[in-house]
Amino acid sequence: MVAKITSPARIIAALNYNENKVQEGKAECLHASGYLRDASDMNFYQKLEGFERLNNLNSRAATKTLHISLNFDPSEKLSHDKLITIATDYMEKIGFGMQPWLMYKHKDAGHPHIHIVTTTIQDDGKRIDTYNIGRNQSEKARKEIEQSYGLVRAENQKRLFNKQIMPVHAEKVGYGKTETKKGITNVVNAVLNTYRFSSLPEFNAILRAYNVVADRGQQDGRIYKHKGLMYRVLDKDSNKIGVPIKASSINSKPTLEKLESLFEKNKALKEPFKNALKNLIDQVLASQPRDMNTFIRALEQMNIAAVLRQNIEGKIYGITFVDNNNKTVFNGSDIGKAYSAAHLTTELASFAKQNKAHQNIPETKGMDALQLSPENLVDLLLSQQVQPDYVPVQLLKKKRRKKRKSLGL
Repeated sequence: MVAKITSPARIIAALNYNENKVQEGKAECLHASGYLRDASDMNFYQKLEGFERLNNLNSRAATKTLHISLNFDPSEKLSHDKLITIATDYMEKIGFGMQPWLMYKHKDAGHPHIHIVTTTIQDDGKRIDTYNIGRNQSEKARKEIEQSYGLVRAENQKRLFNKQIMPVHAEKVGYGKTETKKGITNVVNAVLNTYRFSSLPEFNAILRAYNVVADRGQQDGRIYKHKGLMYRVLDKDSNKIGVPIKASSINSKPTLEKLESLFEKNKALKEPFKNALKNLIDQVLASQPRDMNTFIRALEQMNIAAVLRQNIEGKIYGITFVDNNNKTVFNGSDIGKAYSAAHLTTELASFAKQNKAHQNIPETKGMDALQLSPENLVDLLLSQQVQPDYVPVQLLKKKRRKKRKSLGL
């Protein structure tokens, strides 16, 4: 079982992400813990109010949301009841057993997985400390649950891709051709046998992680014009160093001609994994990361590398996603227009602006935060049985006005 945790800036972002999947028929809300109603008996606003009631008790906490995904091996066929039991056990073990939380089963990936949305604010208004929760509480809970329920261990879920690729160490190849060629050959062959990519930039997006690059040279140069290809070692600053190695001299013959043939084959082979990558990116975007660095770091937690392509002035003109879970590589725009570098840059800037505005505006209380129809208002009033003395803010205001009028004020 693989557990992944993000902290969206707003609870509504995480809730919207999962509820939209439900509307699309790609997920279902299986369980609601800490609510008086079953998940199937609540609408969006009732689910949201269960969290907002607590969130409004703390106006200082910067993040109040936890969005968790628990991912299981494709071989595991888990019933709904078993998934609920596992989720309940997990939430208890990470210290969120008393919190309200919603569990969604997603059906848009090649492996069974669930999403859990919860709040970090407790009944007394105090925030549950989530510092290093992924590394500490979650990791401990994950291992205990794997053992208790006989689940495939996280370490073994990558058994189809268990060949380790060792990066080339620049300090070891700076003195001669033999060391350089050996290191490059090991990396290139391992990548060719493991990953699915369909362009030279996608190929290089993987190679760069191991300090290697496939280089065609300058566009007006002899190597480029004759469709030649050289492999180079990169130092820690991504500078090319050491002796260039001709593609034809490597035993697997990874020449440009051979790669271009491989690109065409890989287009079809990697296509089934596009939606799985898209869903993970969507999950990160649902947390509304404040900038590109935050976005990239969040993706790393999902075992996805986002490689930016920048010009000499530092302007981003492209982005490539390396899905290390399924060993596939996609250019952002190939996933969809919304995943291109230009669109993501604009969207992240919008998130930053929204978050700044949200922090500067005093928090609204209870139902003032919602745009409610009369039907939703009735549903919410009926859902407040957990607090007999709870009266919506709108009704309190009306009551005060009547009192002031009766006093002649």
